[in-house]
Amino acid sequence: MFSLKQWQDSPHWQNWVGYVTATPEQKLTPESIEALQDIVKNAVKNNKRVRVTGAGHSFSGCAKPEEIAVSLHHLRGIDSVDSINKEVTVFAGTYLYEMGDLLREHGFAMQNMGDIQNQTVAGSISTGTHGTGITLGSVSSQIVAWEWVDGLGNLHQHRRGDDDLSNALHIHMGMLGIFTRLTLKVVDLYGLREESAVFDFDTGLAQFDEAMRANRHMEWFLFPGTNKLQQKILSVIEPKPMSKWQKFKDKVESKVVLNGAFYLASELARKNPKYTKSVSQLSADNIPNTIREGYSYEVFPKPRGVRFNESEYFIKYSDFDACIRHINEALLEDTKSSHFPIEVRSHKAETGFLSPTQGNDSVVLSFHVYKGIDSEPFFNWVKEQMAQWQGRPHWGKVNKLSHQELLDLYPDLPKFLALRQQYDPHNVFINEWLAQKFLNT
Repeated sequence: MFSLKQWQDSPHWQNWVGYVTATPEQKLTPESIEALQDIVKNAVKNNKRVRVTGAGHSFSGCAKPEEIAVSLHHLRGIDSVDSINKEVTVFAGTYLYEMGDLLREHGFAMQNMGDIQNQTVAGSISTGTHGTGITLGSVSSQIVAWEWVDGLGNLHQHRRGDDDLSNALHIHMGMLGIFTRLTLKVVDLYGLREESAVFDFDTGLAQFDEAMRANRHMEWFLFPGTNKLQQKILSVIEPKPMSKWQKFKDKVESKVVLNGAFYLASELARKNPKYTKSVSQLSADNIPNTIREGYSYEVFPKPRGVRFNESEYFIKYSDFDACIRHINEALLEDTKSSHFPIEVRSHKAETGFLSPTQGNDSVVLSFHVYKGIDSEPFFNWVKEQMAQWQGRPHWGKVNKLSHQELLDLYPDLPKFLALRQQYDPHNVFINEWLAQKFLNT
């Protein structure tokens, strides 16, 4: 979890995996929206750039603070609740792991979540954080109204509609401004039952579409070079808290399995690459068939005890069969130094200008490399493979696409850039990574 003290005490900043680093000139923690506006106004006056760093859980350079780093840690919690319309407004610095209990007190829950809950609400919607479910969109799709400070220090509010500004705000990596309050469409409190099973690749693929469409949530973990996968299904049940025994088991899994056994296996693969495929096979052969139950926000997240680098792409749902066959066959020959399972999820089409699923129901493929192993060769190979299916990258993950490649993949990028210029005319919110991707500089 994010530590404000560590963030403040260190002169440096780094993301979760430690590969993106910076030494900002200032680190600021505004305690009010007015104080945040003053930070932006002073930045304009002094020709400085500002980035909100959130929990630092992006693998890309989108949050890198090169001059002024801002944390919204003091802008957290629920601002208002509209029980009739099932809308809840929260301050943008609220962490996802806080949302479950906050909403439960009012009988509500988030419609969907990913399996990591360390991010702030603002960070998660700025980069397009998502879970799985072909009828469900990203966390960004749950937002019905935004409030933000623009690049001149002005405060704006906008309610979602079928308009260009809504589609630009949907996912924007902070390039239109700094979110202050966000209004979410919530659902009644519900529980989830998670069931896990193991299949060989051909059996799993034969039932993929049926399983994905028959269940609210379904995901795969395909182990490179093994022809084996783990399938997880989450079903809605009556709301009930997770048992103390299950919470204890989750802690044991985090400390013993992930921080212990899997860490040692990962170190073996790092020091002796010839064992990479054996480590993947060992992991595949020891997949537990488990059942977990609890409130939705207790079941969605899973512990991540071993650090890694990640690249992720969205492809059309209709292309998945051909794509995953190709990927699996290639990794049977050569695991490309990755023993982490490939995570496979589904995602409903969205309309946001920078949404990787704009116009297409999609399948999401997440590729991981253990920290300490050079991820460049594997991620370069992944980029080449995904190009065959016009794969669009997740903005919070390693993104190797050029400005021109992004223009080719995102037809409404010019509309987005025009609005970005309007709300941030002095490029206060642009760092070098964003400049390269979006301004071609």
